[in-house]
Amino acid sequence: MEAALMAIVPKVLGTAQSFSIHAHQGKLDLLAKLVARLRAYRRWLLPTFGVVVIIDEDRQDCKALKRRLEDAAHEARLVTRARNRNAFEVINWIAIEELEAWFLGDADALEATYPGTRRIIARRRDLRDPDRVGGGTWEALEAVLQAAGYHRGGLRKIEAARAVAQRMNLERNQSRSFQGLVRALRDTVEAAN
Repeated sequence: MEAALMAIVPKVLGTAQSFSIHAHQGKLDLLAKLVARLRAYRRWLLPTFGVVVIIDEDRQDCKALKRRLEDAAHEARLVTRARNRNAFEVINWIAIEELEAWFLGDADALEATYPGTRRIIARRRDLRDPDRVGGGTWEALEAVLQAAGYHRGGLRKIEAARAVAQRMNLERNQSRSFQGLVRALRDTVEAAN
């Protein structure tokens, strides 16, 4: 996620906005530390700053997971975008089903990074809606890449994330989850200005 976001976020925010990413040791680590981390952010958060929490759905109940994120922000006494679209400090976002759906959502970026993948994706009906890929999007991405002759020893997630994300086009991506995140990040910039 961190490697992908380092390439994606500047495309959304532009060069005038700064950002930093604070990665965790997986989803459980993030959820365990979220309230304390948000409370710490609240102490120094400036009016022009925002916090974005991004987590993979990983086949969990999306509504329950979103509620958990929203409750953490509320407990830290921060306003979320879901509660007030006009004045918020936190955006809670869930990548449906996983970050790799965003890569599958941009077949042009995949093809530019890994030539030969477009024809494989085109033949697979189950990949037409990247947010509805069953059985794990990273596994689906790995299968596509391996069928095209890449990552034969297993998907090197960070390498793939960095390479594909650099080529992603914000407007053409077919993942609704990705498009929603782009809109939410743009809302953050607008709210800060």
